[in-house]
Amino acid sequence: METSKISDALEALLFVYGEPMKVRKAAELLGVSEEEIEAAARILKEKAEAGGGLSLMISESGLQLATKPEFSELVQKISKEEMDSELSPASLETLAIIAYLGPVSRAEIEYIRGVNSSFILRNLSIRGLIERKSDPRRPNTFAYQSSLDFLRHIGLDTPGKLPEYEKYRDLLRSLREENKQEEVRAEGSSSN
Repeated sequence: METSKISDALEALLFVYGEPMKVRKAAELLGVSEEEIEAAARILKEKAEAGGGLSLMISESGLQLATKPEFSELVQKISKEEMDSELSPASLETLAIIAYLGPVSRAEIEYIRGVNSSFILRNLSIRGLIERKSDPRRPNTFAYQSSLDFLRHIGLDTPGKLPEYEKYRDLLRSLREENKQEEVRAEGSSSN
C-alpha cells in the first residue's frame, strides 16, 4: 500500500479510535510496518498543518487526532452546552452499560451498542459520572466504570445494588467467554 493511502487509513483509524494509539498497534491494525506508519503520520501531520480543523498529536503515548487550538472556543461552547443539557438517550444507555458491566472496555461498550462511543464516553467522564482506568486484562487499553459521584447521586454505595445486577454481569461473562472462544478458533485456523 502506498504511503498516502496508509496516511488516509491512519487518519480514519485515529478518528474512530478517539484515544492515543501506539504506532505498533496502528501498524498491526493496518497490516503495515511501524516505519510505514511513522512515514504516514508525517504526511498526515503535514496535511493537518496545511488546513482543516484537526491536528495530529505525536507523543510517547502514541498518535492522536485533536482539534486545533484556534477552534477551542467552539469546542468549549459545545462542551458547555453538552454539560448544561440533560443526558441523551445514547448517554444514558452508555452509562447503564458501564454501571452494570464496569469495568468494561470501550470495545465492549461499542460492541454492545453497535456504534462508536468515544464522544459519549468523554462527556460522561467530564461530567464525573464515569472513570477511566488501565484495563488489567489488556495492556495499553482502558476500562470504564461508574464513579463514586454517580453512585452517590443515585443513592447507592456499590453498583452491586443496581436492579438485576447479577443478571447483566452473567451476560457480560458470557460475552467475554464467547470472544475468548472466537479468538482461540481464529488462532487455530490461522495456524493451519
